[in-house]
Amino acid sequence: MIKSILLSATLLALTGCQSAYYSTMEKVGYHKRDILVDRVENAQDSQKDAQEQFKSALEQFQSIVAFDGGELEKVYNQLNDEYEASLEAAENVTNRIEKVNDVAEALFEEWQDELEQYSNTRLKQQSATQLRETRAQYDKLIRSMRKAESKMQPFLTSFKDNVLFLKHNLNASAIGALKGELVNIQKNVDNLVQEMERSIKESDKFIESLKKS
Repeated sequence: MIKSILLSATLLALTGCQSAYYSTMEKVGYHKRDILVDRVENAQDSQKDAQEQFKSALEQFQSIVAFDGGELEKVYNQLNDEYEASLEAAENVTNRIEKVNDVAEALFEEWQDELEQYSNTRLKQQSATQLRETRAQYDKLIRSMRKAESKMQPFLTSFKDNVLFLKHNLNASAIGALKGELVNIQKNVDNLVQEMERSIKESDKFIESLKKS
Protein backbone atom coordinates (compact mmCIF):
# COMPACT_ATOMS: atom_id res chain seq x y z
CA MET A 1 0.00 0.00 0.00
CA ILE A 2 2.75 2.44 1.01
CA LYS A 3 4.76 1.58 -2.11
CA SER A 4 1.69 2.28 -4.21
CA ILE A 5 1.17 5.67 -2.57
CA LEU A 6 4.83 6.60 -3.00
CA LEU A 7 4.71 5.60 -6.67
CA SER A 8 1.61 7.72 -7.16
CA ALA A 9 3.33 10.64 -5.43
CA THR A 10 6.35 10.30 -7.69
CA LEU A 11 4.18 10.31 -10.80
CA LEU A 12 2.30 13.38 -9.56
CA ALA A 13 5.56 15.19 -8.90
CA LEU A 14 6.80 14.38 -12.40
CA THR A 15 3.61 15.72 -13.96
CA GLY A 16 3.87 18.95 -11.97
CA CYS A 17 0.69 18.49 -9.89
CA GLN A 18 2.35 19.68 -6.68
CA SER A 19 -0.71 20.11 -4.45
CA ALA A 20 -1.84 16.55 -5.16
CA TYR A 21 1.73 15.36 -4.64
CA TYR A 22 1.93 16.97 -1.18
CA SER A 23 -1.46 15.51 -0.26
CA THR A 24 -0.37 12.04 -1.32
CA MET A 25 2.90 12.26 0.59
CA GLU A 26 1.08 13.34 3.76
CA LYS A 27 -0.88 10.09 3.65
CA VAL A 28 2.35 8.26 4.47
CA GLY A 29 3.36 10.77 7.13
CA TYR A 30 5.71 12.79 4.93
CA HIS A 31 4.71 16.41 5.40
CA LYS A 32 5.69 19.64 3.65
CA ARG A 33 8.26 20.44 6.30
CA ASP A 34 10.00 17.11 5.63
CA ILE A 35 9.86 17.70 1.88
CA LEU A 36 11.27 21.20 2.35
CA VAL A 37 14.27 19.87 4.28
CA ASP A 38 14.91 17.27 1.58
CA ARG A 39 14.67 19.85 -1.18
CA VAL A 40 16.97 22.30 0.57
CA GLU A 41 19.50 19.49 0.94
CA ASN A 42 19.06 18.62 -2.74
CA ALA A 43 19.65 22.25 -3.65
CA GLN A 44 22.82 22.19 -1.57
CA ASP A 45 24.02 19.11 -3.43
CA SER A 46 23.34 20.73 -6.80
CA GLN A 47 25.31 23.81 -5.74
CA LYS A 48 28.23 21.68 -4.61
CA ASP A 49 28.17 19.78 -7.91
CA ALA A 50 28.01 23.07 -9.82
CA GLN A 51 30.99 24.43 -7.89
CA GLU A 52 33.08 21.46 -8.92
CA GLN A 53 31.94 21.71 -12.53
CA PHE A 54 32.72 25.42 -12.77
CA LYS A 55 36.15 24.80 -11.29
CA SER A 56 36.69 22.03 -13.84
CA ALA A 57 35.69 24.39 -16.65
CA LEU A 58 38.14 26.99 -15.37
CA GLU A 59 40.94 24.42 -15.24
CA GLN A 60 40.17 23.40 -18.83
CA PHE A 61 40.25 27.04 -19.92
CA GLN A 62 43.57 27.54 -18.15
CA SER A 63 45.04 24.50 -19.92
CA ILE A 64 43.90 25.83 -23.27
CA VAL A 65 45.50 29.26 -22.89
CA ALA A 66 48.70 27.39 -22.06
CA PHE A 67 48.34 25.43 -25.33
CA ASP A 68 51.71 24.87 -27.00
CA GLY A 69 50.86 22.62 -29.90
CA GLY A 70 48.50 19.86 -30.90
CA GLU A 71 45.11 19.43 -32.52
CA LEU A 72 43.04 22.57 -32.06
CA GLU A 73 39.79 20.82 -32.99
CA LYS A 74 40.27 18.52 -30.01
CA VAL A 75 40.99 21.51 -27.78
CA TYR A 76 37.76 23.17 -28.90
CA ASN A 77 35.73 20.01 -28.27
CA GLN A 78 37.10 19.72 -24.75
CA LEU A 79 36.24 23.33 -23.97
CA ASN A 80 32.77 22.98 -25.47
CA ASP A 81 32.15 19.84 -23.39
CA GLU A 82 32.99 21.82 -20.27
CA TYR A 83 30.59 24.57 -21.30
CA GLU A 84 27.75 22.10 -21.92
CA ALA A 85 28.39 20.40 -18.57
CA SER A 86 28.44 23.79 -16.83
CA LEU A 87 25.18 24.78 -18.48
CA GLU A 88 23.56 21.55 -17.31
CA ALA A 89 24.87 22.06 -13.77
CA ALA A 90 23.47 25.60 -13.71
CA GLU A 91 20.07 24.44 -14.93
CA ASN A 92 20.02 21.81 -12.21
CA VAL A 93 20.73 24.44 -9.56
CA THR A 94 17.87 26.61 -10.83
CA ASN A 95 15.45 23.67 -10.96
CA ARG A 96 16.32 22.66 -7.40
CA ILE A 97 15.83 26.22 -6.12
CA GLU A 98 12.41 26.38 -7.80
CA LYS A 99 11.42 23.15 -6.07
CA VAL A 100 12.52 24.56 -2.72
CA ASN A 101 10.49 27.70 -3.26
CA ASP A 102 7.41 25.76 -4.35
CA VAL A 103 7.17 23.63 -1.24
CA ALA A 104 8.15 26.51 1.06
CA GLU A 105 5.32 28.70 -0.22
CA ALA A 106 2.88 25.79 0.11
CA LEU A 107 4.05 25.18 3.68
CA PHE A 108 3.70 28.81 4.74
CA GLU A 109 0.29 29.15 3.13
CA GLU A 110 -0.95 26.03 4.91
CA TRP A 111 0.54 27.19 8.21
CA GLN A 112 -1.12 30.60 7.90
CA ASP A 113 -4.50 29.06 7.11
CA GLU A 114 -4.28 26.63 10.01
CA LEU A 115 -3.72 29.43 12.51
CA GLU A 116 -7.45 30.10 12.26
CA GLN A 117 -8.19 26.60 13.52
CA TYR A 118 -6.78 27.31 16.99
CA SER A 119 -9.18 27.80 19.87
CA ASN A 120 -6.35 28.43 22.33
CA THR A 121 -5.19 32.06 21.91
CA ARG A 122 -1.82 31.51 23.57
CA LEU A 123 -0.93 28.58 21.34
CA LYS A 124 -2.15 30.46 18.28
CA GLN A 125 0.10 33.42 19.09
CA GLN A 126 3.05 31.13 19.71
CA SER A 127 2.52 29.36 16.38
CA ALA A 128 2.11 32.68 14.59
CA THR A 129 5.43 33.85 16.05
CA GLN A 130 7.13 30.64 14.90
CA LEU A 131 5.67 31.15 11.44
CA ARG A 132 7.04 34.70 11.21
CA GLU A 133 10.48 33.61 12.40
CA THR A 134 10.62 30.62 10.06
CA ARG A 135 9.44 32.76 7.16
CA ALA A 136 12.12 35.37 7.91
CA GLN A 137 14.80 32.68 8.03
CA TYR A 138 13.53 31.22 4.78
CA ASP A 139 13.50 34.61 3.07
CA LYS A 140 17.15 35.00 4.01
CA LEU A 141 17.90 31.56 2.60
CA ILE A 142 16.12 32.06 -0.72
CA ARG A 143 17.79 35.46 -1.20
CA SER A 144 21.15 33.78 -0.70
CA MET A 145 20.25 31.02 -3.16
CA ARG A 146 19.05 33.50 -5.77
CA LYS A 147 22.15 35.63 -5.36
CA ALA A 148 24.39 32.61 -5.93
CA GLU A 149 22.22 31.61 -8.88
CA SER A 150 22.61 35.07 -10.43
CA LYS A 151 26.40 34.66 -10.45
CA MET A 152 26.17 31.70 -12.81
CA GLN A 153 24.96 33.60 -15.87
CA PRO A 154 27.93 36.00 -16.19
CA PHE A 155 30.26 33.00 -16.11
CA LEU A 156 28.21 31.02 -18.64
CA THR A 157 27.89 34.01 -20.98
CA SER A 158 31.60 34.74 -20.92
CA PHE A 159 32.54 31.08 -21.26
CA LYS A 160 30.20 30.61 -24.22
CA ASP A 161 31.70 33.64 -25.98
CA ASN A 162 35.15 32.15 -25.66
CA VAL A 163 34.00 28.74 -26.84
CA LEU A 164 32.40 30.30 -29.91
CA PHE A 165 35.47 32.39 -30.63
CA LEU A 166 37.68 29.34 -30.53
CA LYS A 167 35.24 27.43 -32.76
CA HIS A 168 35.34 30.16 -35.39
CA ASN A 169 39.09 30.71 -35.17
CA LEU A 170 40.88 27.40 -34.83
CA ASN A 171 44.39 28.82 -34.94
CA ALA A 172 47.21 29.82 -32.61
CA SER A 173 46.18 33.49 -32.64
CA ALA A 174 42.80 32.52 -31.20
CA ILE A 175 44.54 30.93 -28.23
CA GLY A 176 46.40 34.19 -27.72
CA ALA A 177 43.12 36.11 -27.70
CA LEU A 178 41.67 33.79 -25.08
CA LYS A 179 44.55 34.54 -22.74
CA GLY A 180 43.18 38.04 -22.31
CA GLU A 181 39.89 36.56 -21.11
CA LEU A 182 41.36 34.35 -18.42
CA VAL A 183 41.29 36.98 -15.67
CA ASN A 184 37.59 37.64 -16.27
CA ILE A 185 36.74 33.93 -16.29
CA GLN A 186 38.73 33.41 -13.10
CA LYS A 187 36.93 36.31 -11.40
CA ASN A 188 33.52 35.00 -12.40
CA VAL A 189 34.25 31.53 -11.04
CA ASP A 190 35.69 32.88 -7.79
CA ASN A 191 32.63 35.08 -7.19
CA LEU A 192 30.29 32.24 -8.06
CA VAL A 193 31.98 29.74 -5.76
CA GLN A 194 32.03 32.23 -2.86
CA GLU A 195 28.32 33.01 -3.18
CA MET A 196 27.47 29.33 -3.36
CA GLU A 197 29.47 28.69 -0.21
CA ARG A 198 27.44 31.37 1.56
CA SER A 199 24.22 29.86 0.26
CA ILE A 200 25.22 26.37 1.39
CA LYS A 201 25.93 27.70 4.89
CA GLU A 202 22.56 29.47 4.97
CA SER A 203 20.95 26.17 4.01
CA ASP A 204 22.59 24.47 6.97
CA LYS A 205 21.31 27.21 9.30
CA PHE A 206 17.80 26.99 7.93
CA ILE A 207 17.63 23.20 8.23
CA GLU A 208 18.87 23.43 11.81
CA SER A 209 16.25 26.08 12.63
CA LEU A 210 13.48 23.84 11.28
CA LYS A 211 14.62 21.00 13.51
CA LYS A 212 14.40 23.29 16.56
CA SER A 213 11.02 24.86 15.77
